[in-house]
Amino acid sequence: MMFFVPLIVAGIVLLLLWLGWRFFLGGARLQVERATIATPTDLACEPVDIPAVDAPPSRPLSGAGGVFAWMKAWPVGMLLPMLALPLVAAVVAITLHFGGYHKDPQFVPSEYAHGNQIRQALLEEKLVPPPPLPPSAFVDAVAEKPQLALDKADRDWARMDPAFVQDVLRVMERMKARGFPMVLLEGYRSAERQNKLAGGSTKVTQAKGGESKHQYGLAADLAPVRGGKVVISERDPWAMQAYNALGEEAQAAGLTWGGVWSFRDYGHIERAGSLRALLSQRNKK
Repeated sequence: MMFFVPLIVAGIVLLLLWLGWRFFLGGARLQVERATIATPTDLACEPVDIPAVDAPPSRPLSGAGGVFAWMKAWPVGMLLPMLALPLVAAVVAITLHFGGYHKDPQFVPSEYAHGNQIRQALLEEKLVPPPPLPPSAFVDAVAEKPQLALDKADRDWARMDPAFVQDVLRVMERMKARGFPMVLLEGYRSAERQNKLAGGSTKVTQAKGGESKHQYGLAADLAPVRGGKVVISERDPWAMQAYNALGEEAQAAGLTWGGVWSFRDYGHIERAGSLRALLSQRNKK
């Protein structure tokens, strides 16, 4: 379709040029020739009476001849703008019609781009948490950290923030693609359990009850799985590779990784931002 636009514009321009030459420039030249013949300046002539000859009665021109005669009667300076207006209108109309085909999505106004991102996020398929591993998979992990026993650690995805769950599941998908399948060790954590972990003989966390994002479903502890067994030992080189990869993927997803804290928690990821700001934002929804 765009191939015909230059041809149409070129045809209109050629038509206007032909009309200008045929009826304006040609007409002006004819008037000059008639004036030169009728009023010679190099001959001295006596006025001569020429008998009047009956001329046929004039009649108005009709059809194309009338249009051309009307055009010749108008000054060229007035006719040219009148003829140029349709050309300008045609070019503007064609430009507006085909303007949408030349839009670059990178130059879409930010508010529309942001709206498209929101709609795209809403249309994204919701990820489903993986099926839980059997208790036998956690034997070694529980032996190293008894607080991870199933009767103590909550691994119920439904008790966590739904949006945060989607973030965690996407991180787990990328980790699996890198060769490090992950499992949820603990998601939601009550304030009572938080206090026990913070005040026990073996300190697991520095946050007290109500101060951790675990209490609000905005934090998760993950661990890599190798050969059907959960590996949490930081002395295991393969497990440390998995934890470092977890930090990279979590930070790329806009989450906070506990491996960069002074009290290092390599398997911990959480929603970025202060807890107060996150709770205030949640209350506004």
